[in-house]
Amino acid sequence: MKSIAIDTTNGLCGAIFIALGLFFAYQSLTLEVGTAFRMGPGYFPLLLGLILVLLGIIVLIQATRVEGEPIGPIAWRGMLFILPAPIFFGLTVRGLGFLPSIFLTALIASFASTKMKPLAAVALSASVTLFSYAVFSKGLGLPFQTFGPWLPF
Repeated sequence: MKSIAIDTTNGLCGAIFIALGLFFAYQSLTLEVGTAFRMGPGYFPLLLGLILVLLGIIVLIQATRVEGEPIGPIAWRGMLFILPAPIFFGLTVRGLGFLPSIFLTALIASFASTKMKPLAAVALSASVTLFSYAVFSKGLGLPFQTFGPWLPF
């Protein structure tokens, strides 16, 4: 009979995902949820909470299927570039404006991979910026300031 190895680190991460997802989904129910066509302020947090619960369940299931060494070395480069990127966006979106902040945030995050070349990073950042502008400013009509007061133009 084959024994099941359990990856405790992934199991704990899956449990944390599930707990956080349930917490945020429950908290979003205090807001008006609405429908998919008329989203209320609680719709998006509820959806993200449920997606986090689903991801937690997947991680928890995967934690029971592990054989051998489950975790490799810590990806310090990824943490160095990915974690500060949304913080940078939050600190600069009002001063630089939506477009420059999105572009620079995507540029910072793109260098988490050692395989990313500068020209590809710029192209990726420009694509993310154009897509974000089309979706959030044009599609959803959110009132973002395109360029902020820190820029001279």
